[in-house]
Amino acid sequence: MKTLLSLSLSALAIAAASPAFAQSDDGAQSWTGPYVGGSLGYGWQPNNGKDNNETVVFDTNLDGTYGDTVRTGTGGNAFSPGFCRGRALGSLPSSCAGDQDGKVAWSVHAGYDYQMGNFVVGAVVEGGQSNIKNSVTAFSTTPANYVLTRELAWDGAARLRAGVAFGTGTLIYGTGGVAYGKIKNSFATTNTFNTFTETNRTDKDWGWTAGGGIEQKVSQNFSIGLLYKYTRFNDDGYTVNAGQGTPPSATNPFVNPTTTAGSTNFQRTSDRFDNHSVRATASFRF
Repeated sequence: MKTLLSLSLSALAIAAASPAFAQSDDGAQSWTGPYVGGSLGYGWQPNNGKDNNETVVFDTNLDGTYGDTVRTGTGGNAFSPGFCRGRALGSLPSSCAGDQDGKVAWSVHAGYDYQMGNFVVGAVVEGGQSNIKNSVTAFSTTPANYVLTRELAWDGAARLRAGVAFGTGTLIYGTGGVAYGKIKNSFATTNTFNTFTETNRTDKDWGWTAGGGIEQKVSQNFSIGLLYKYTRFNDDGYTVNAGQGTPPSATNPFVNPTTTAGSTNFQRTSDRFDNHSVRATASFRF
């Protein structure tokens, strides 16, 4: 992917510098008109403190308020081993493998630009896959792991953009708008006793996106470019309920009647699901 981005930057530099790509008339220079195209690049999640410190929280009395402690039969914290940002490969915290947050991202787009002097405004709609996924894991004293994973199955956006056109056929612009995506949640555990029921596993969420880019005409009807975007979704409501196992138990921490309402709900602490992307773009202009 680094090679792809390097080639894209090189192509832009050559196109901007070479007189062979300069257009000979105003019609060829103008950005006014519709276009279609696609993009291919790399997306990743920000390495910020909120994501790194994400944990799992519990609601033992099912009152909708999270932050309760799941208690062992002797009154201890059943999740004293802790949590990790990532997917565990075993039942102990030392097995946490972290997340592979970087993924190939692609999309197709269609838009329209209008040029007024050197100023260009336009709108574009797009859709594709960013393939972003992350997990958080809780570890119980059993020992056992409990892995909650969030994945952006597909996403799209409707953006406005505005920029400045130069006589070399180069456009530098900023962009922003609304985003829409399908987010899939999943759960896995090494706990083989309790039953686990998921709620709001799949959700379609609105968000927002903003960024900027550079685009270069390489002919009257074709342009290439490089686009950076930051996109944020807020995915909330996904809940896992730990229920009674077989045979029933009066001491299991998730269902102990002296410390729970007969089952326990748990969620991730963060509903923010965001990503950065850098993509090479190509557009055919009518």
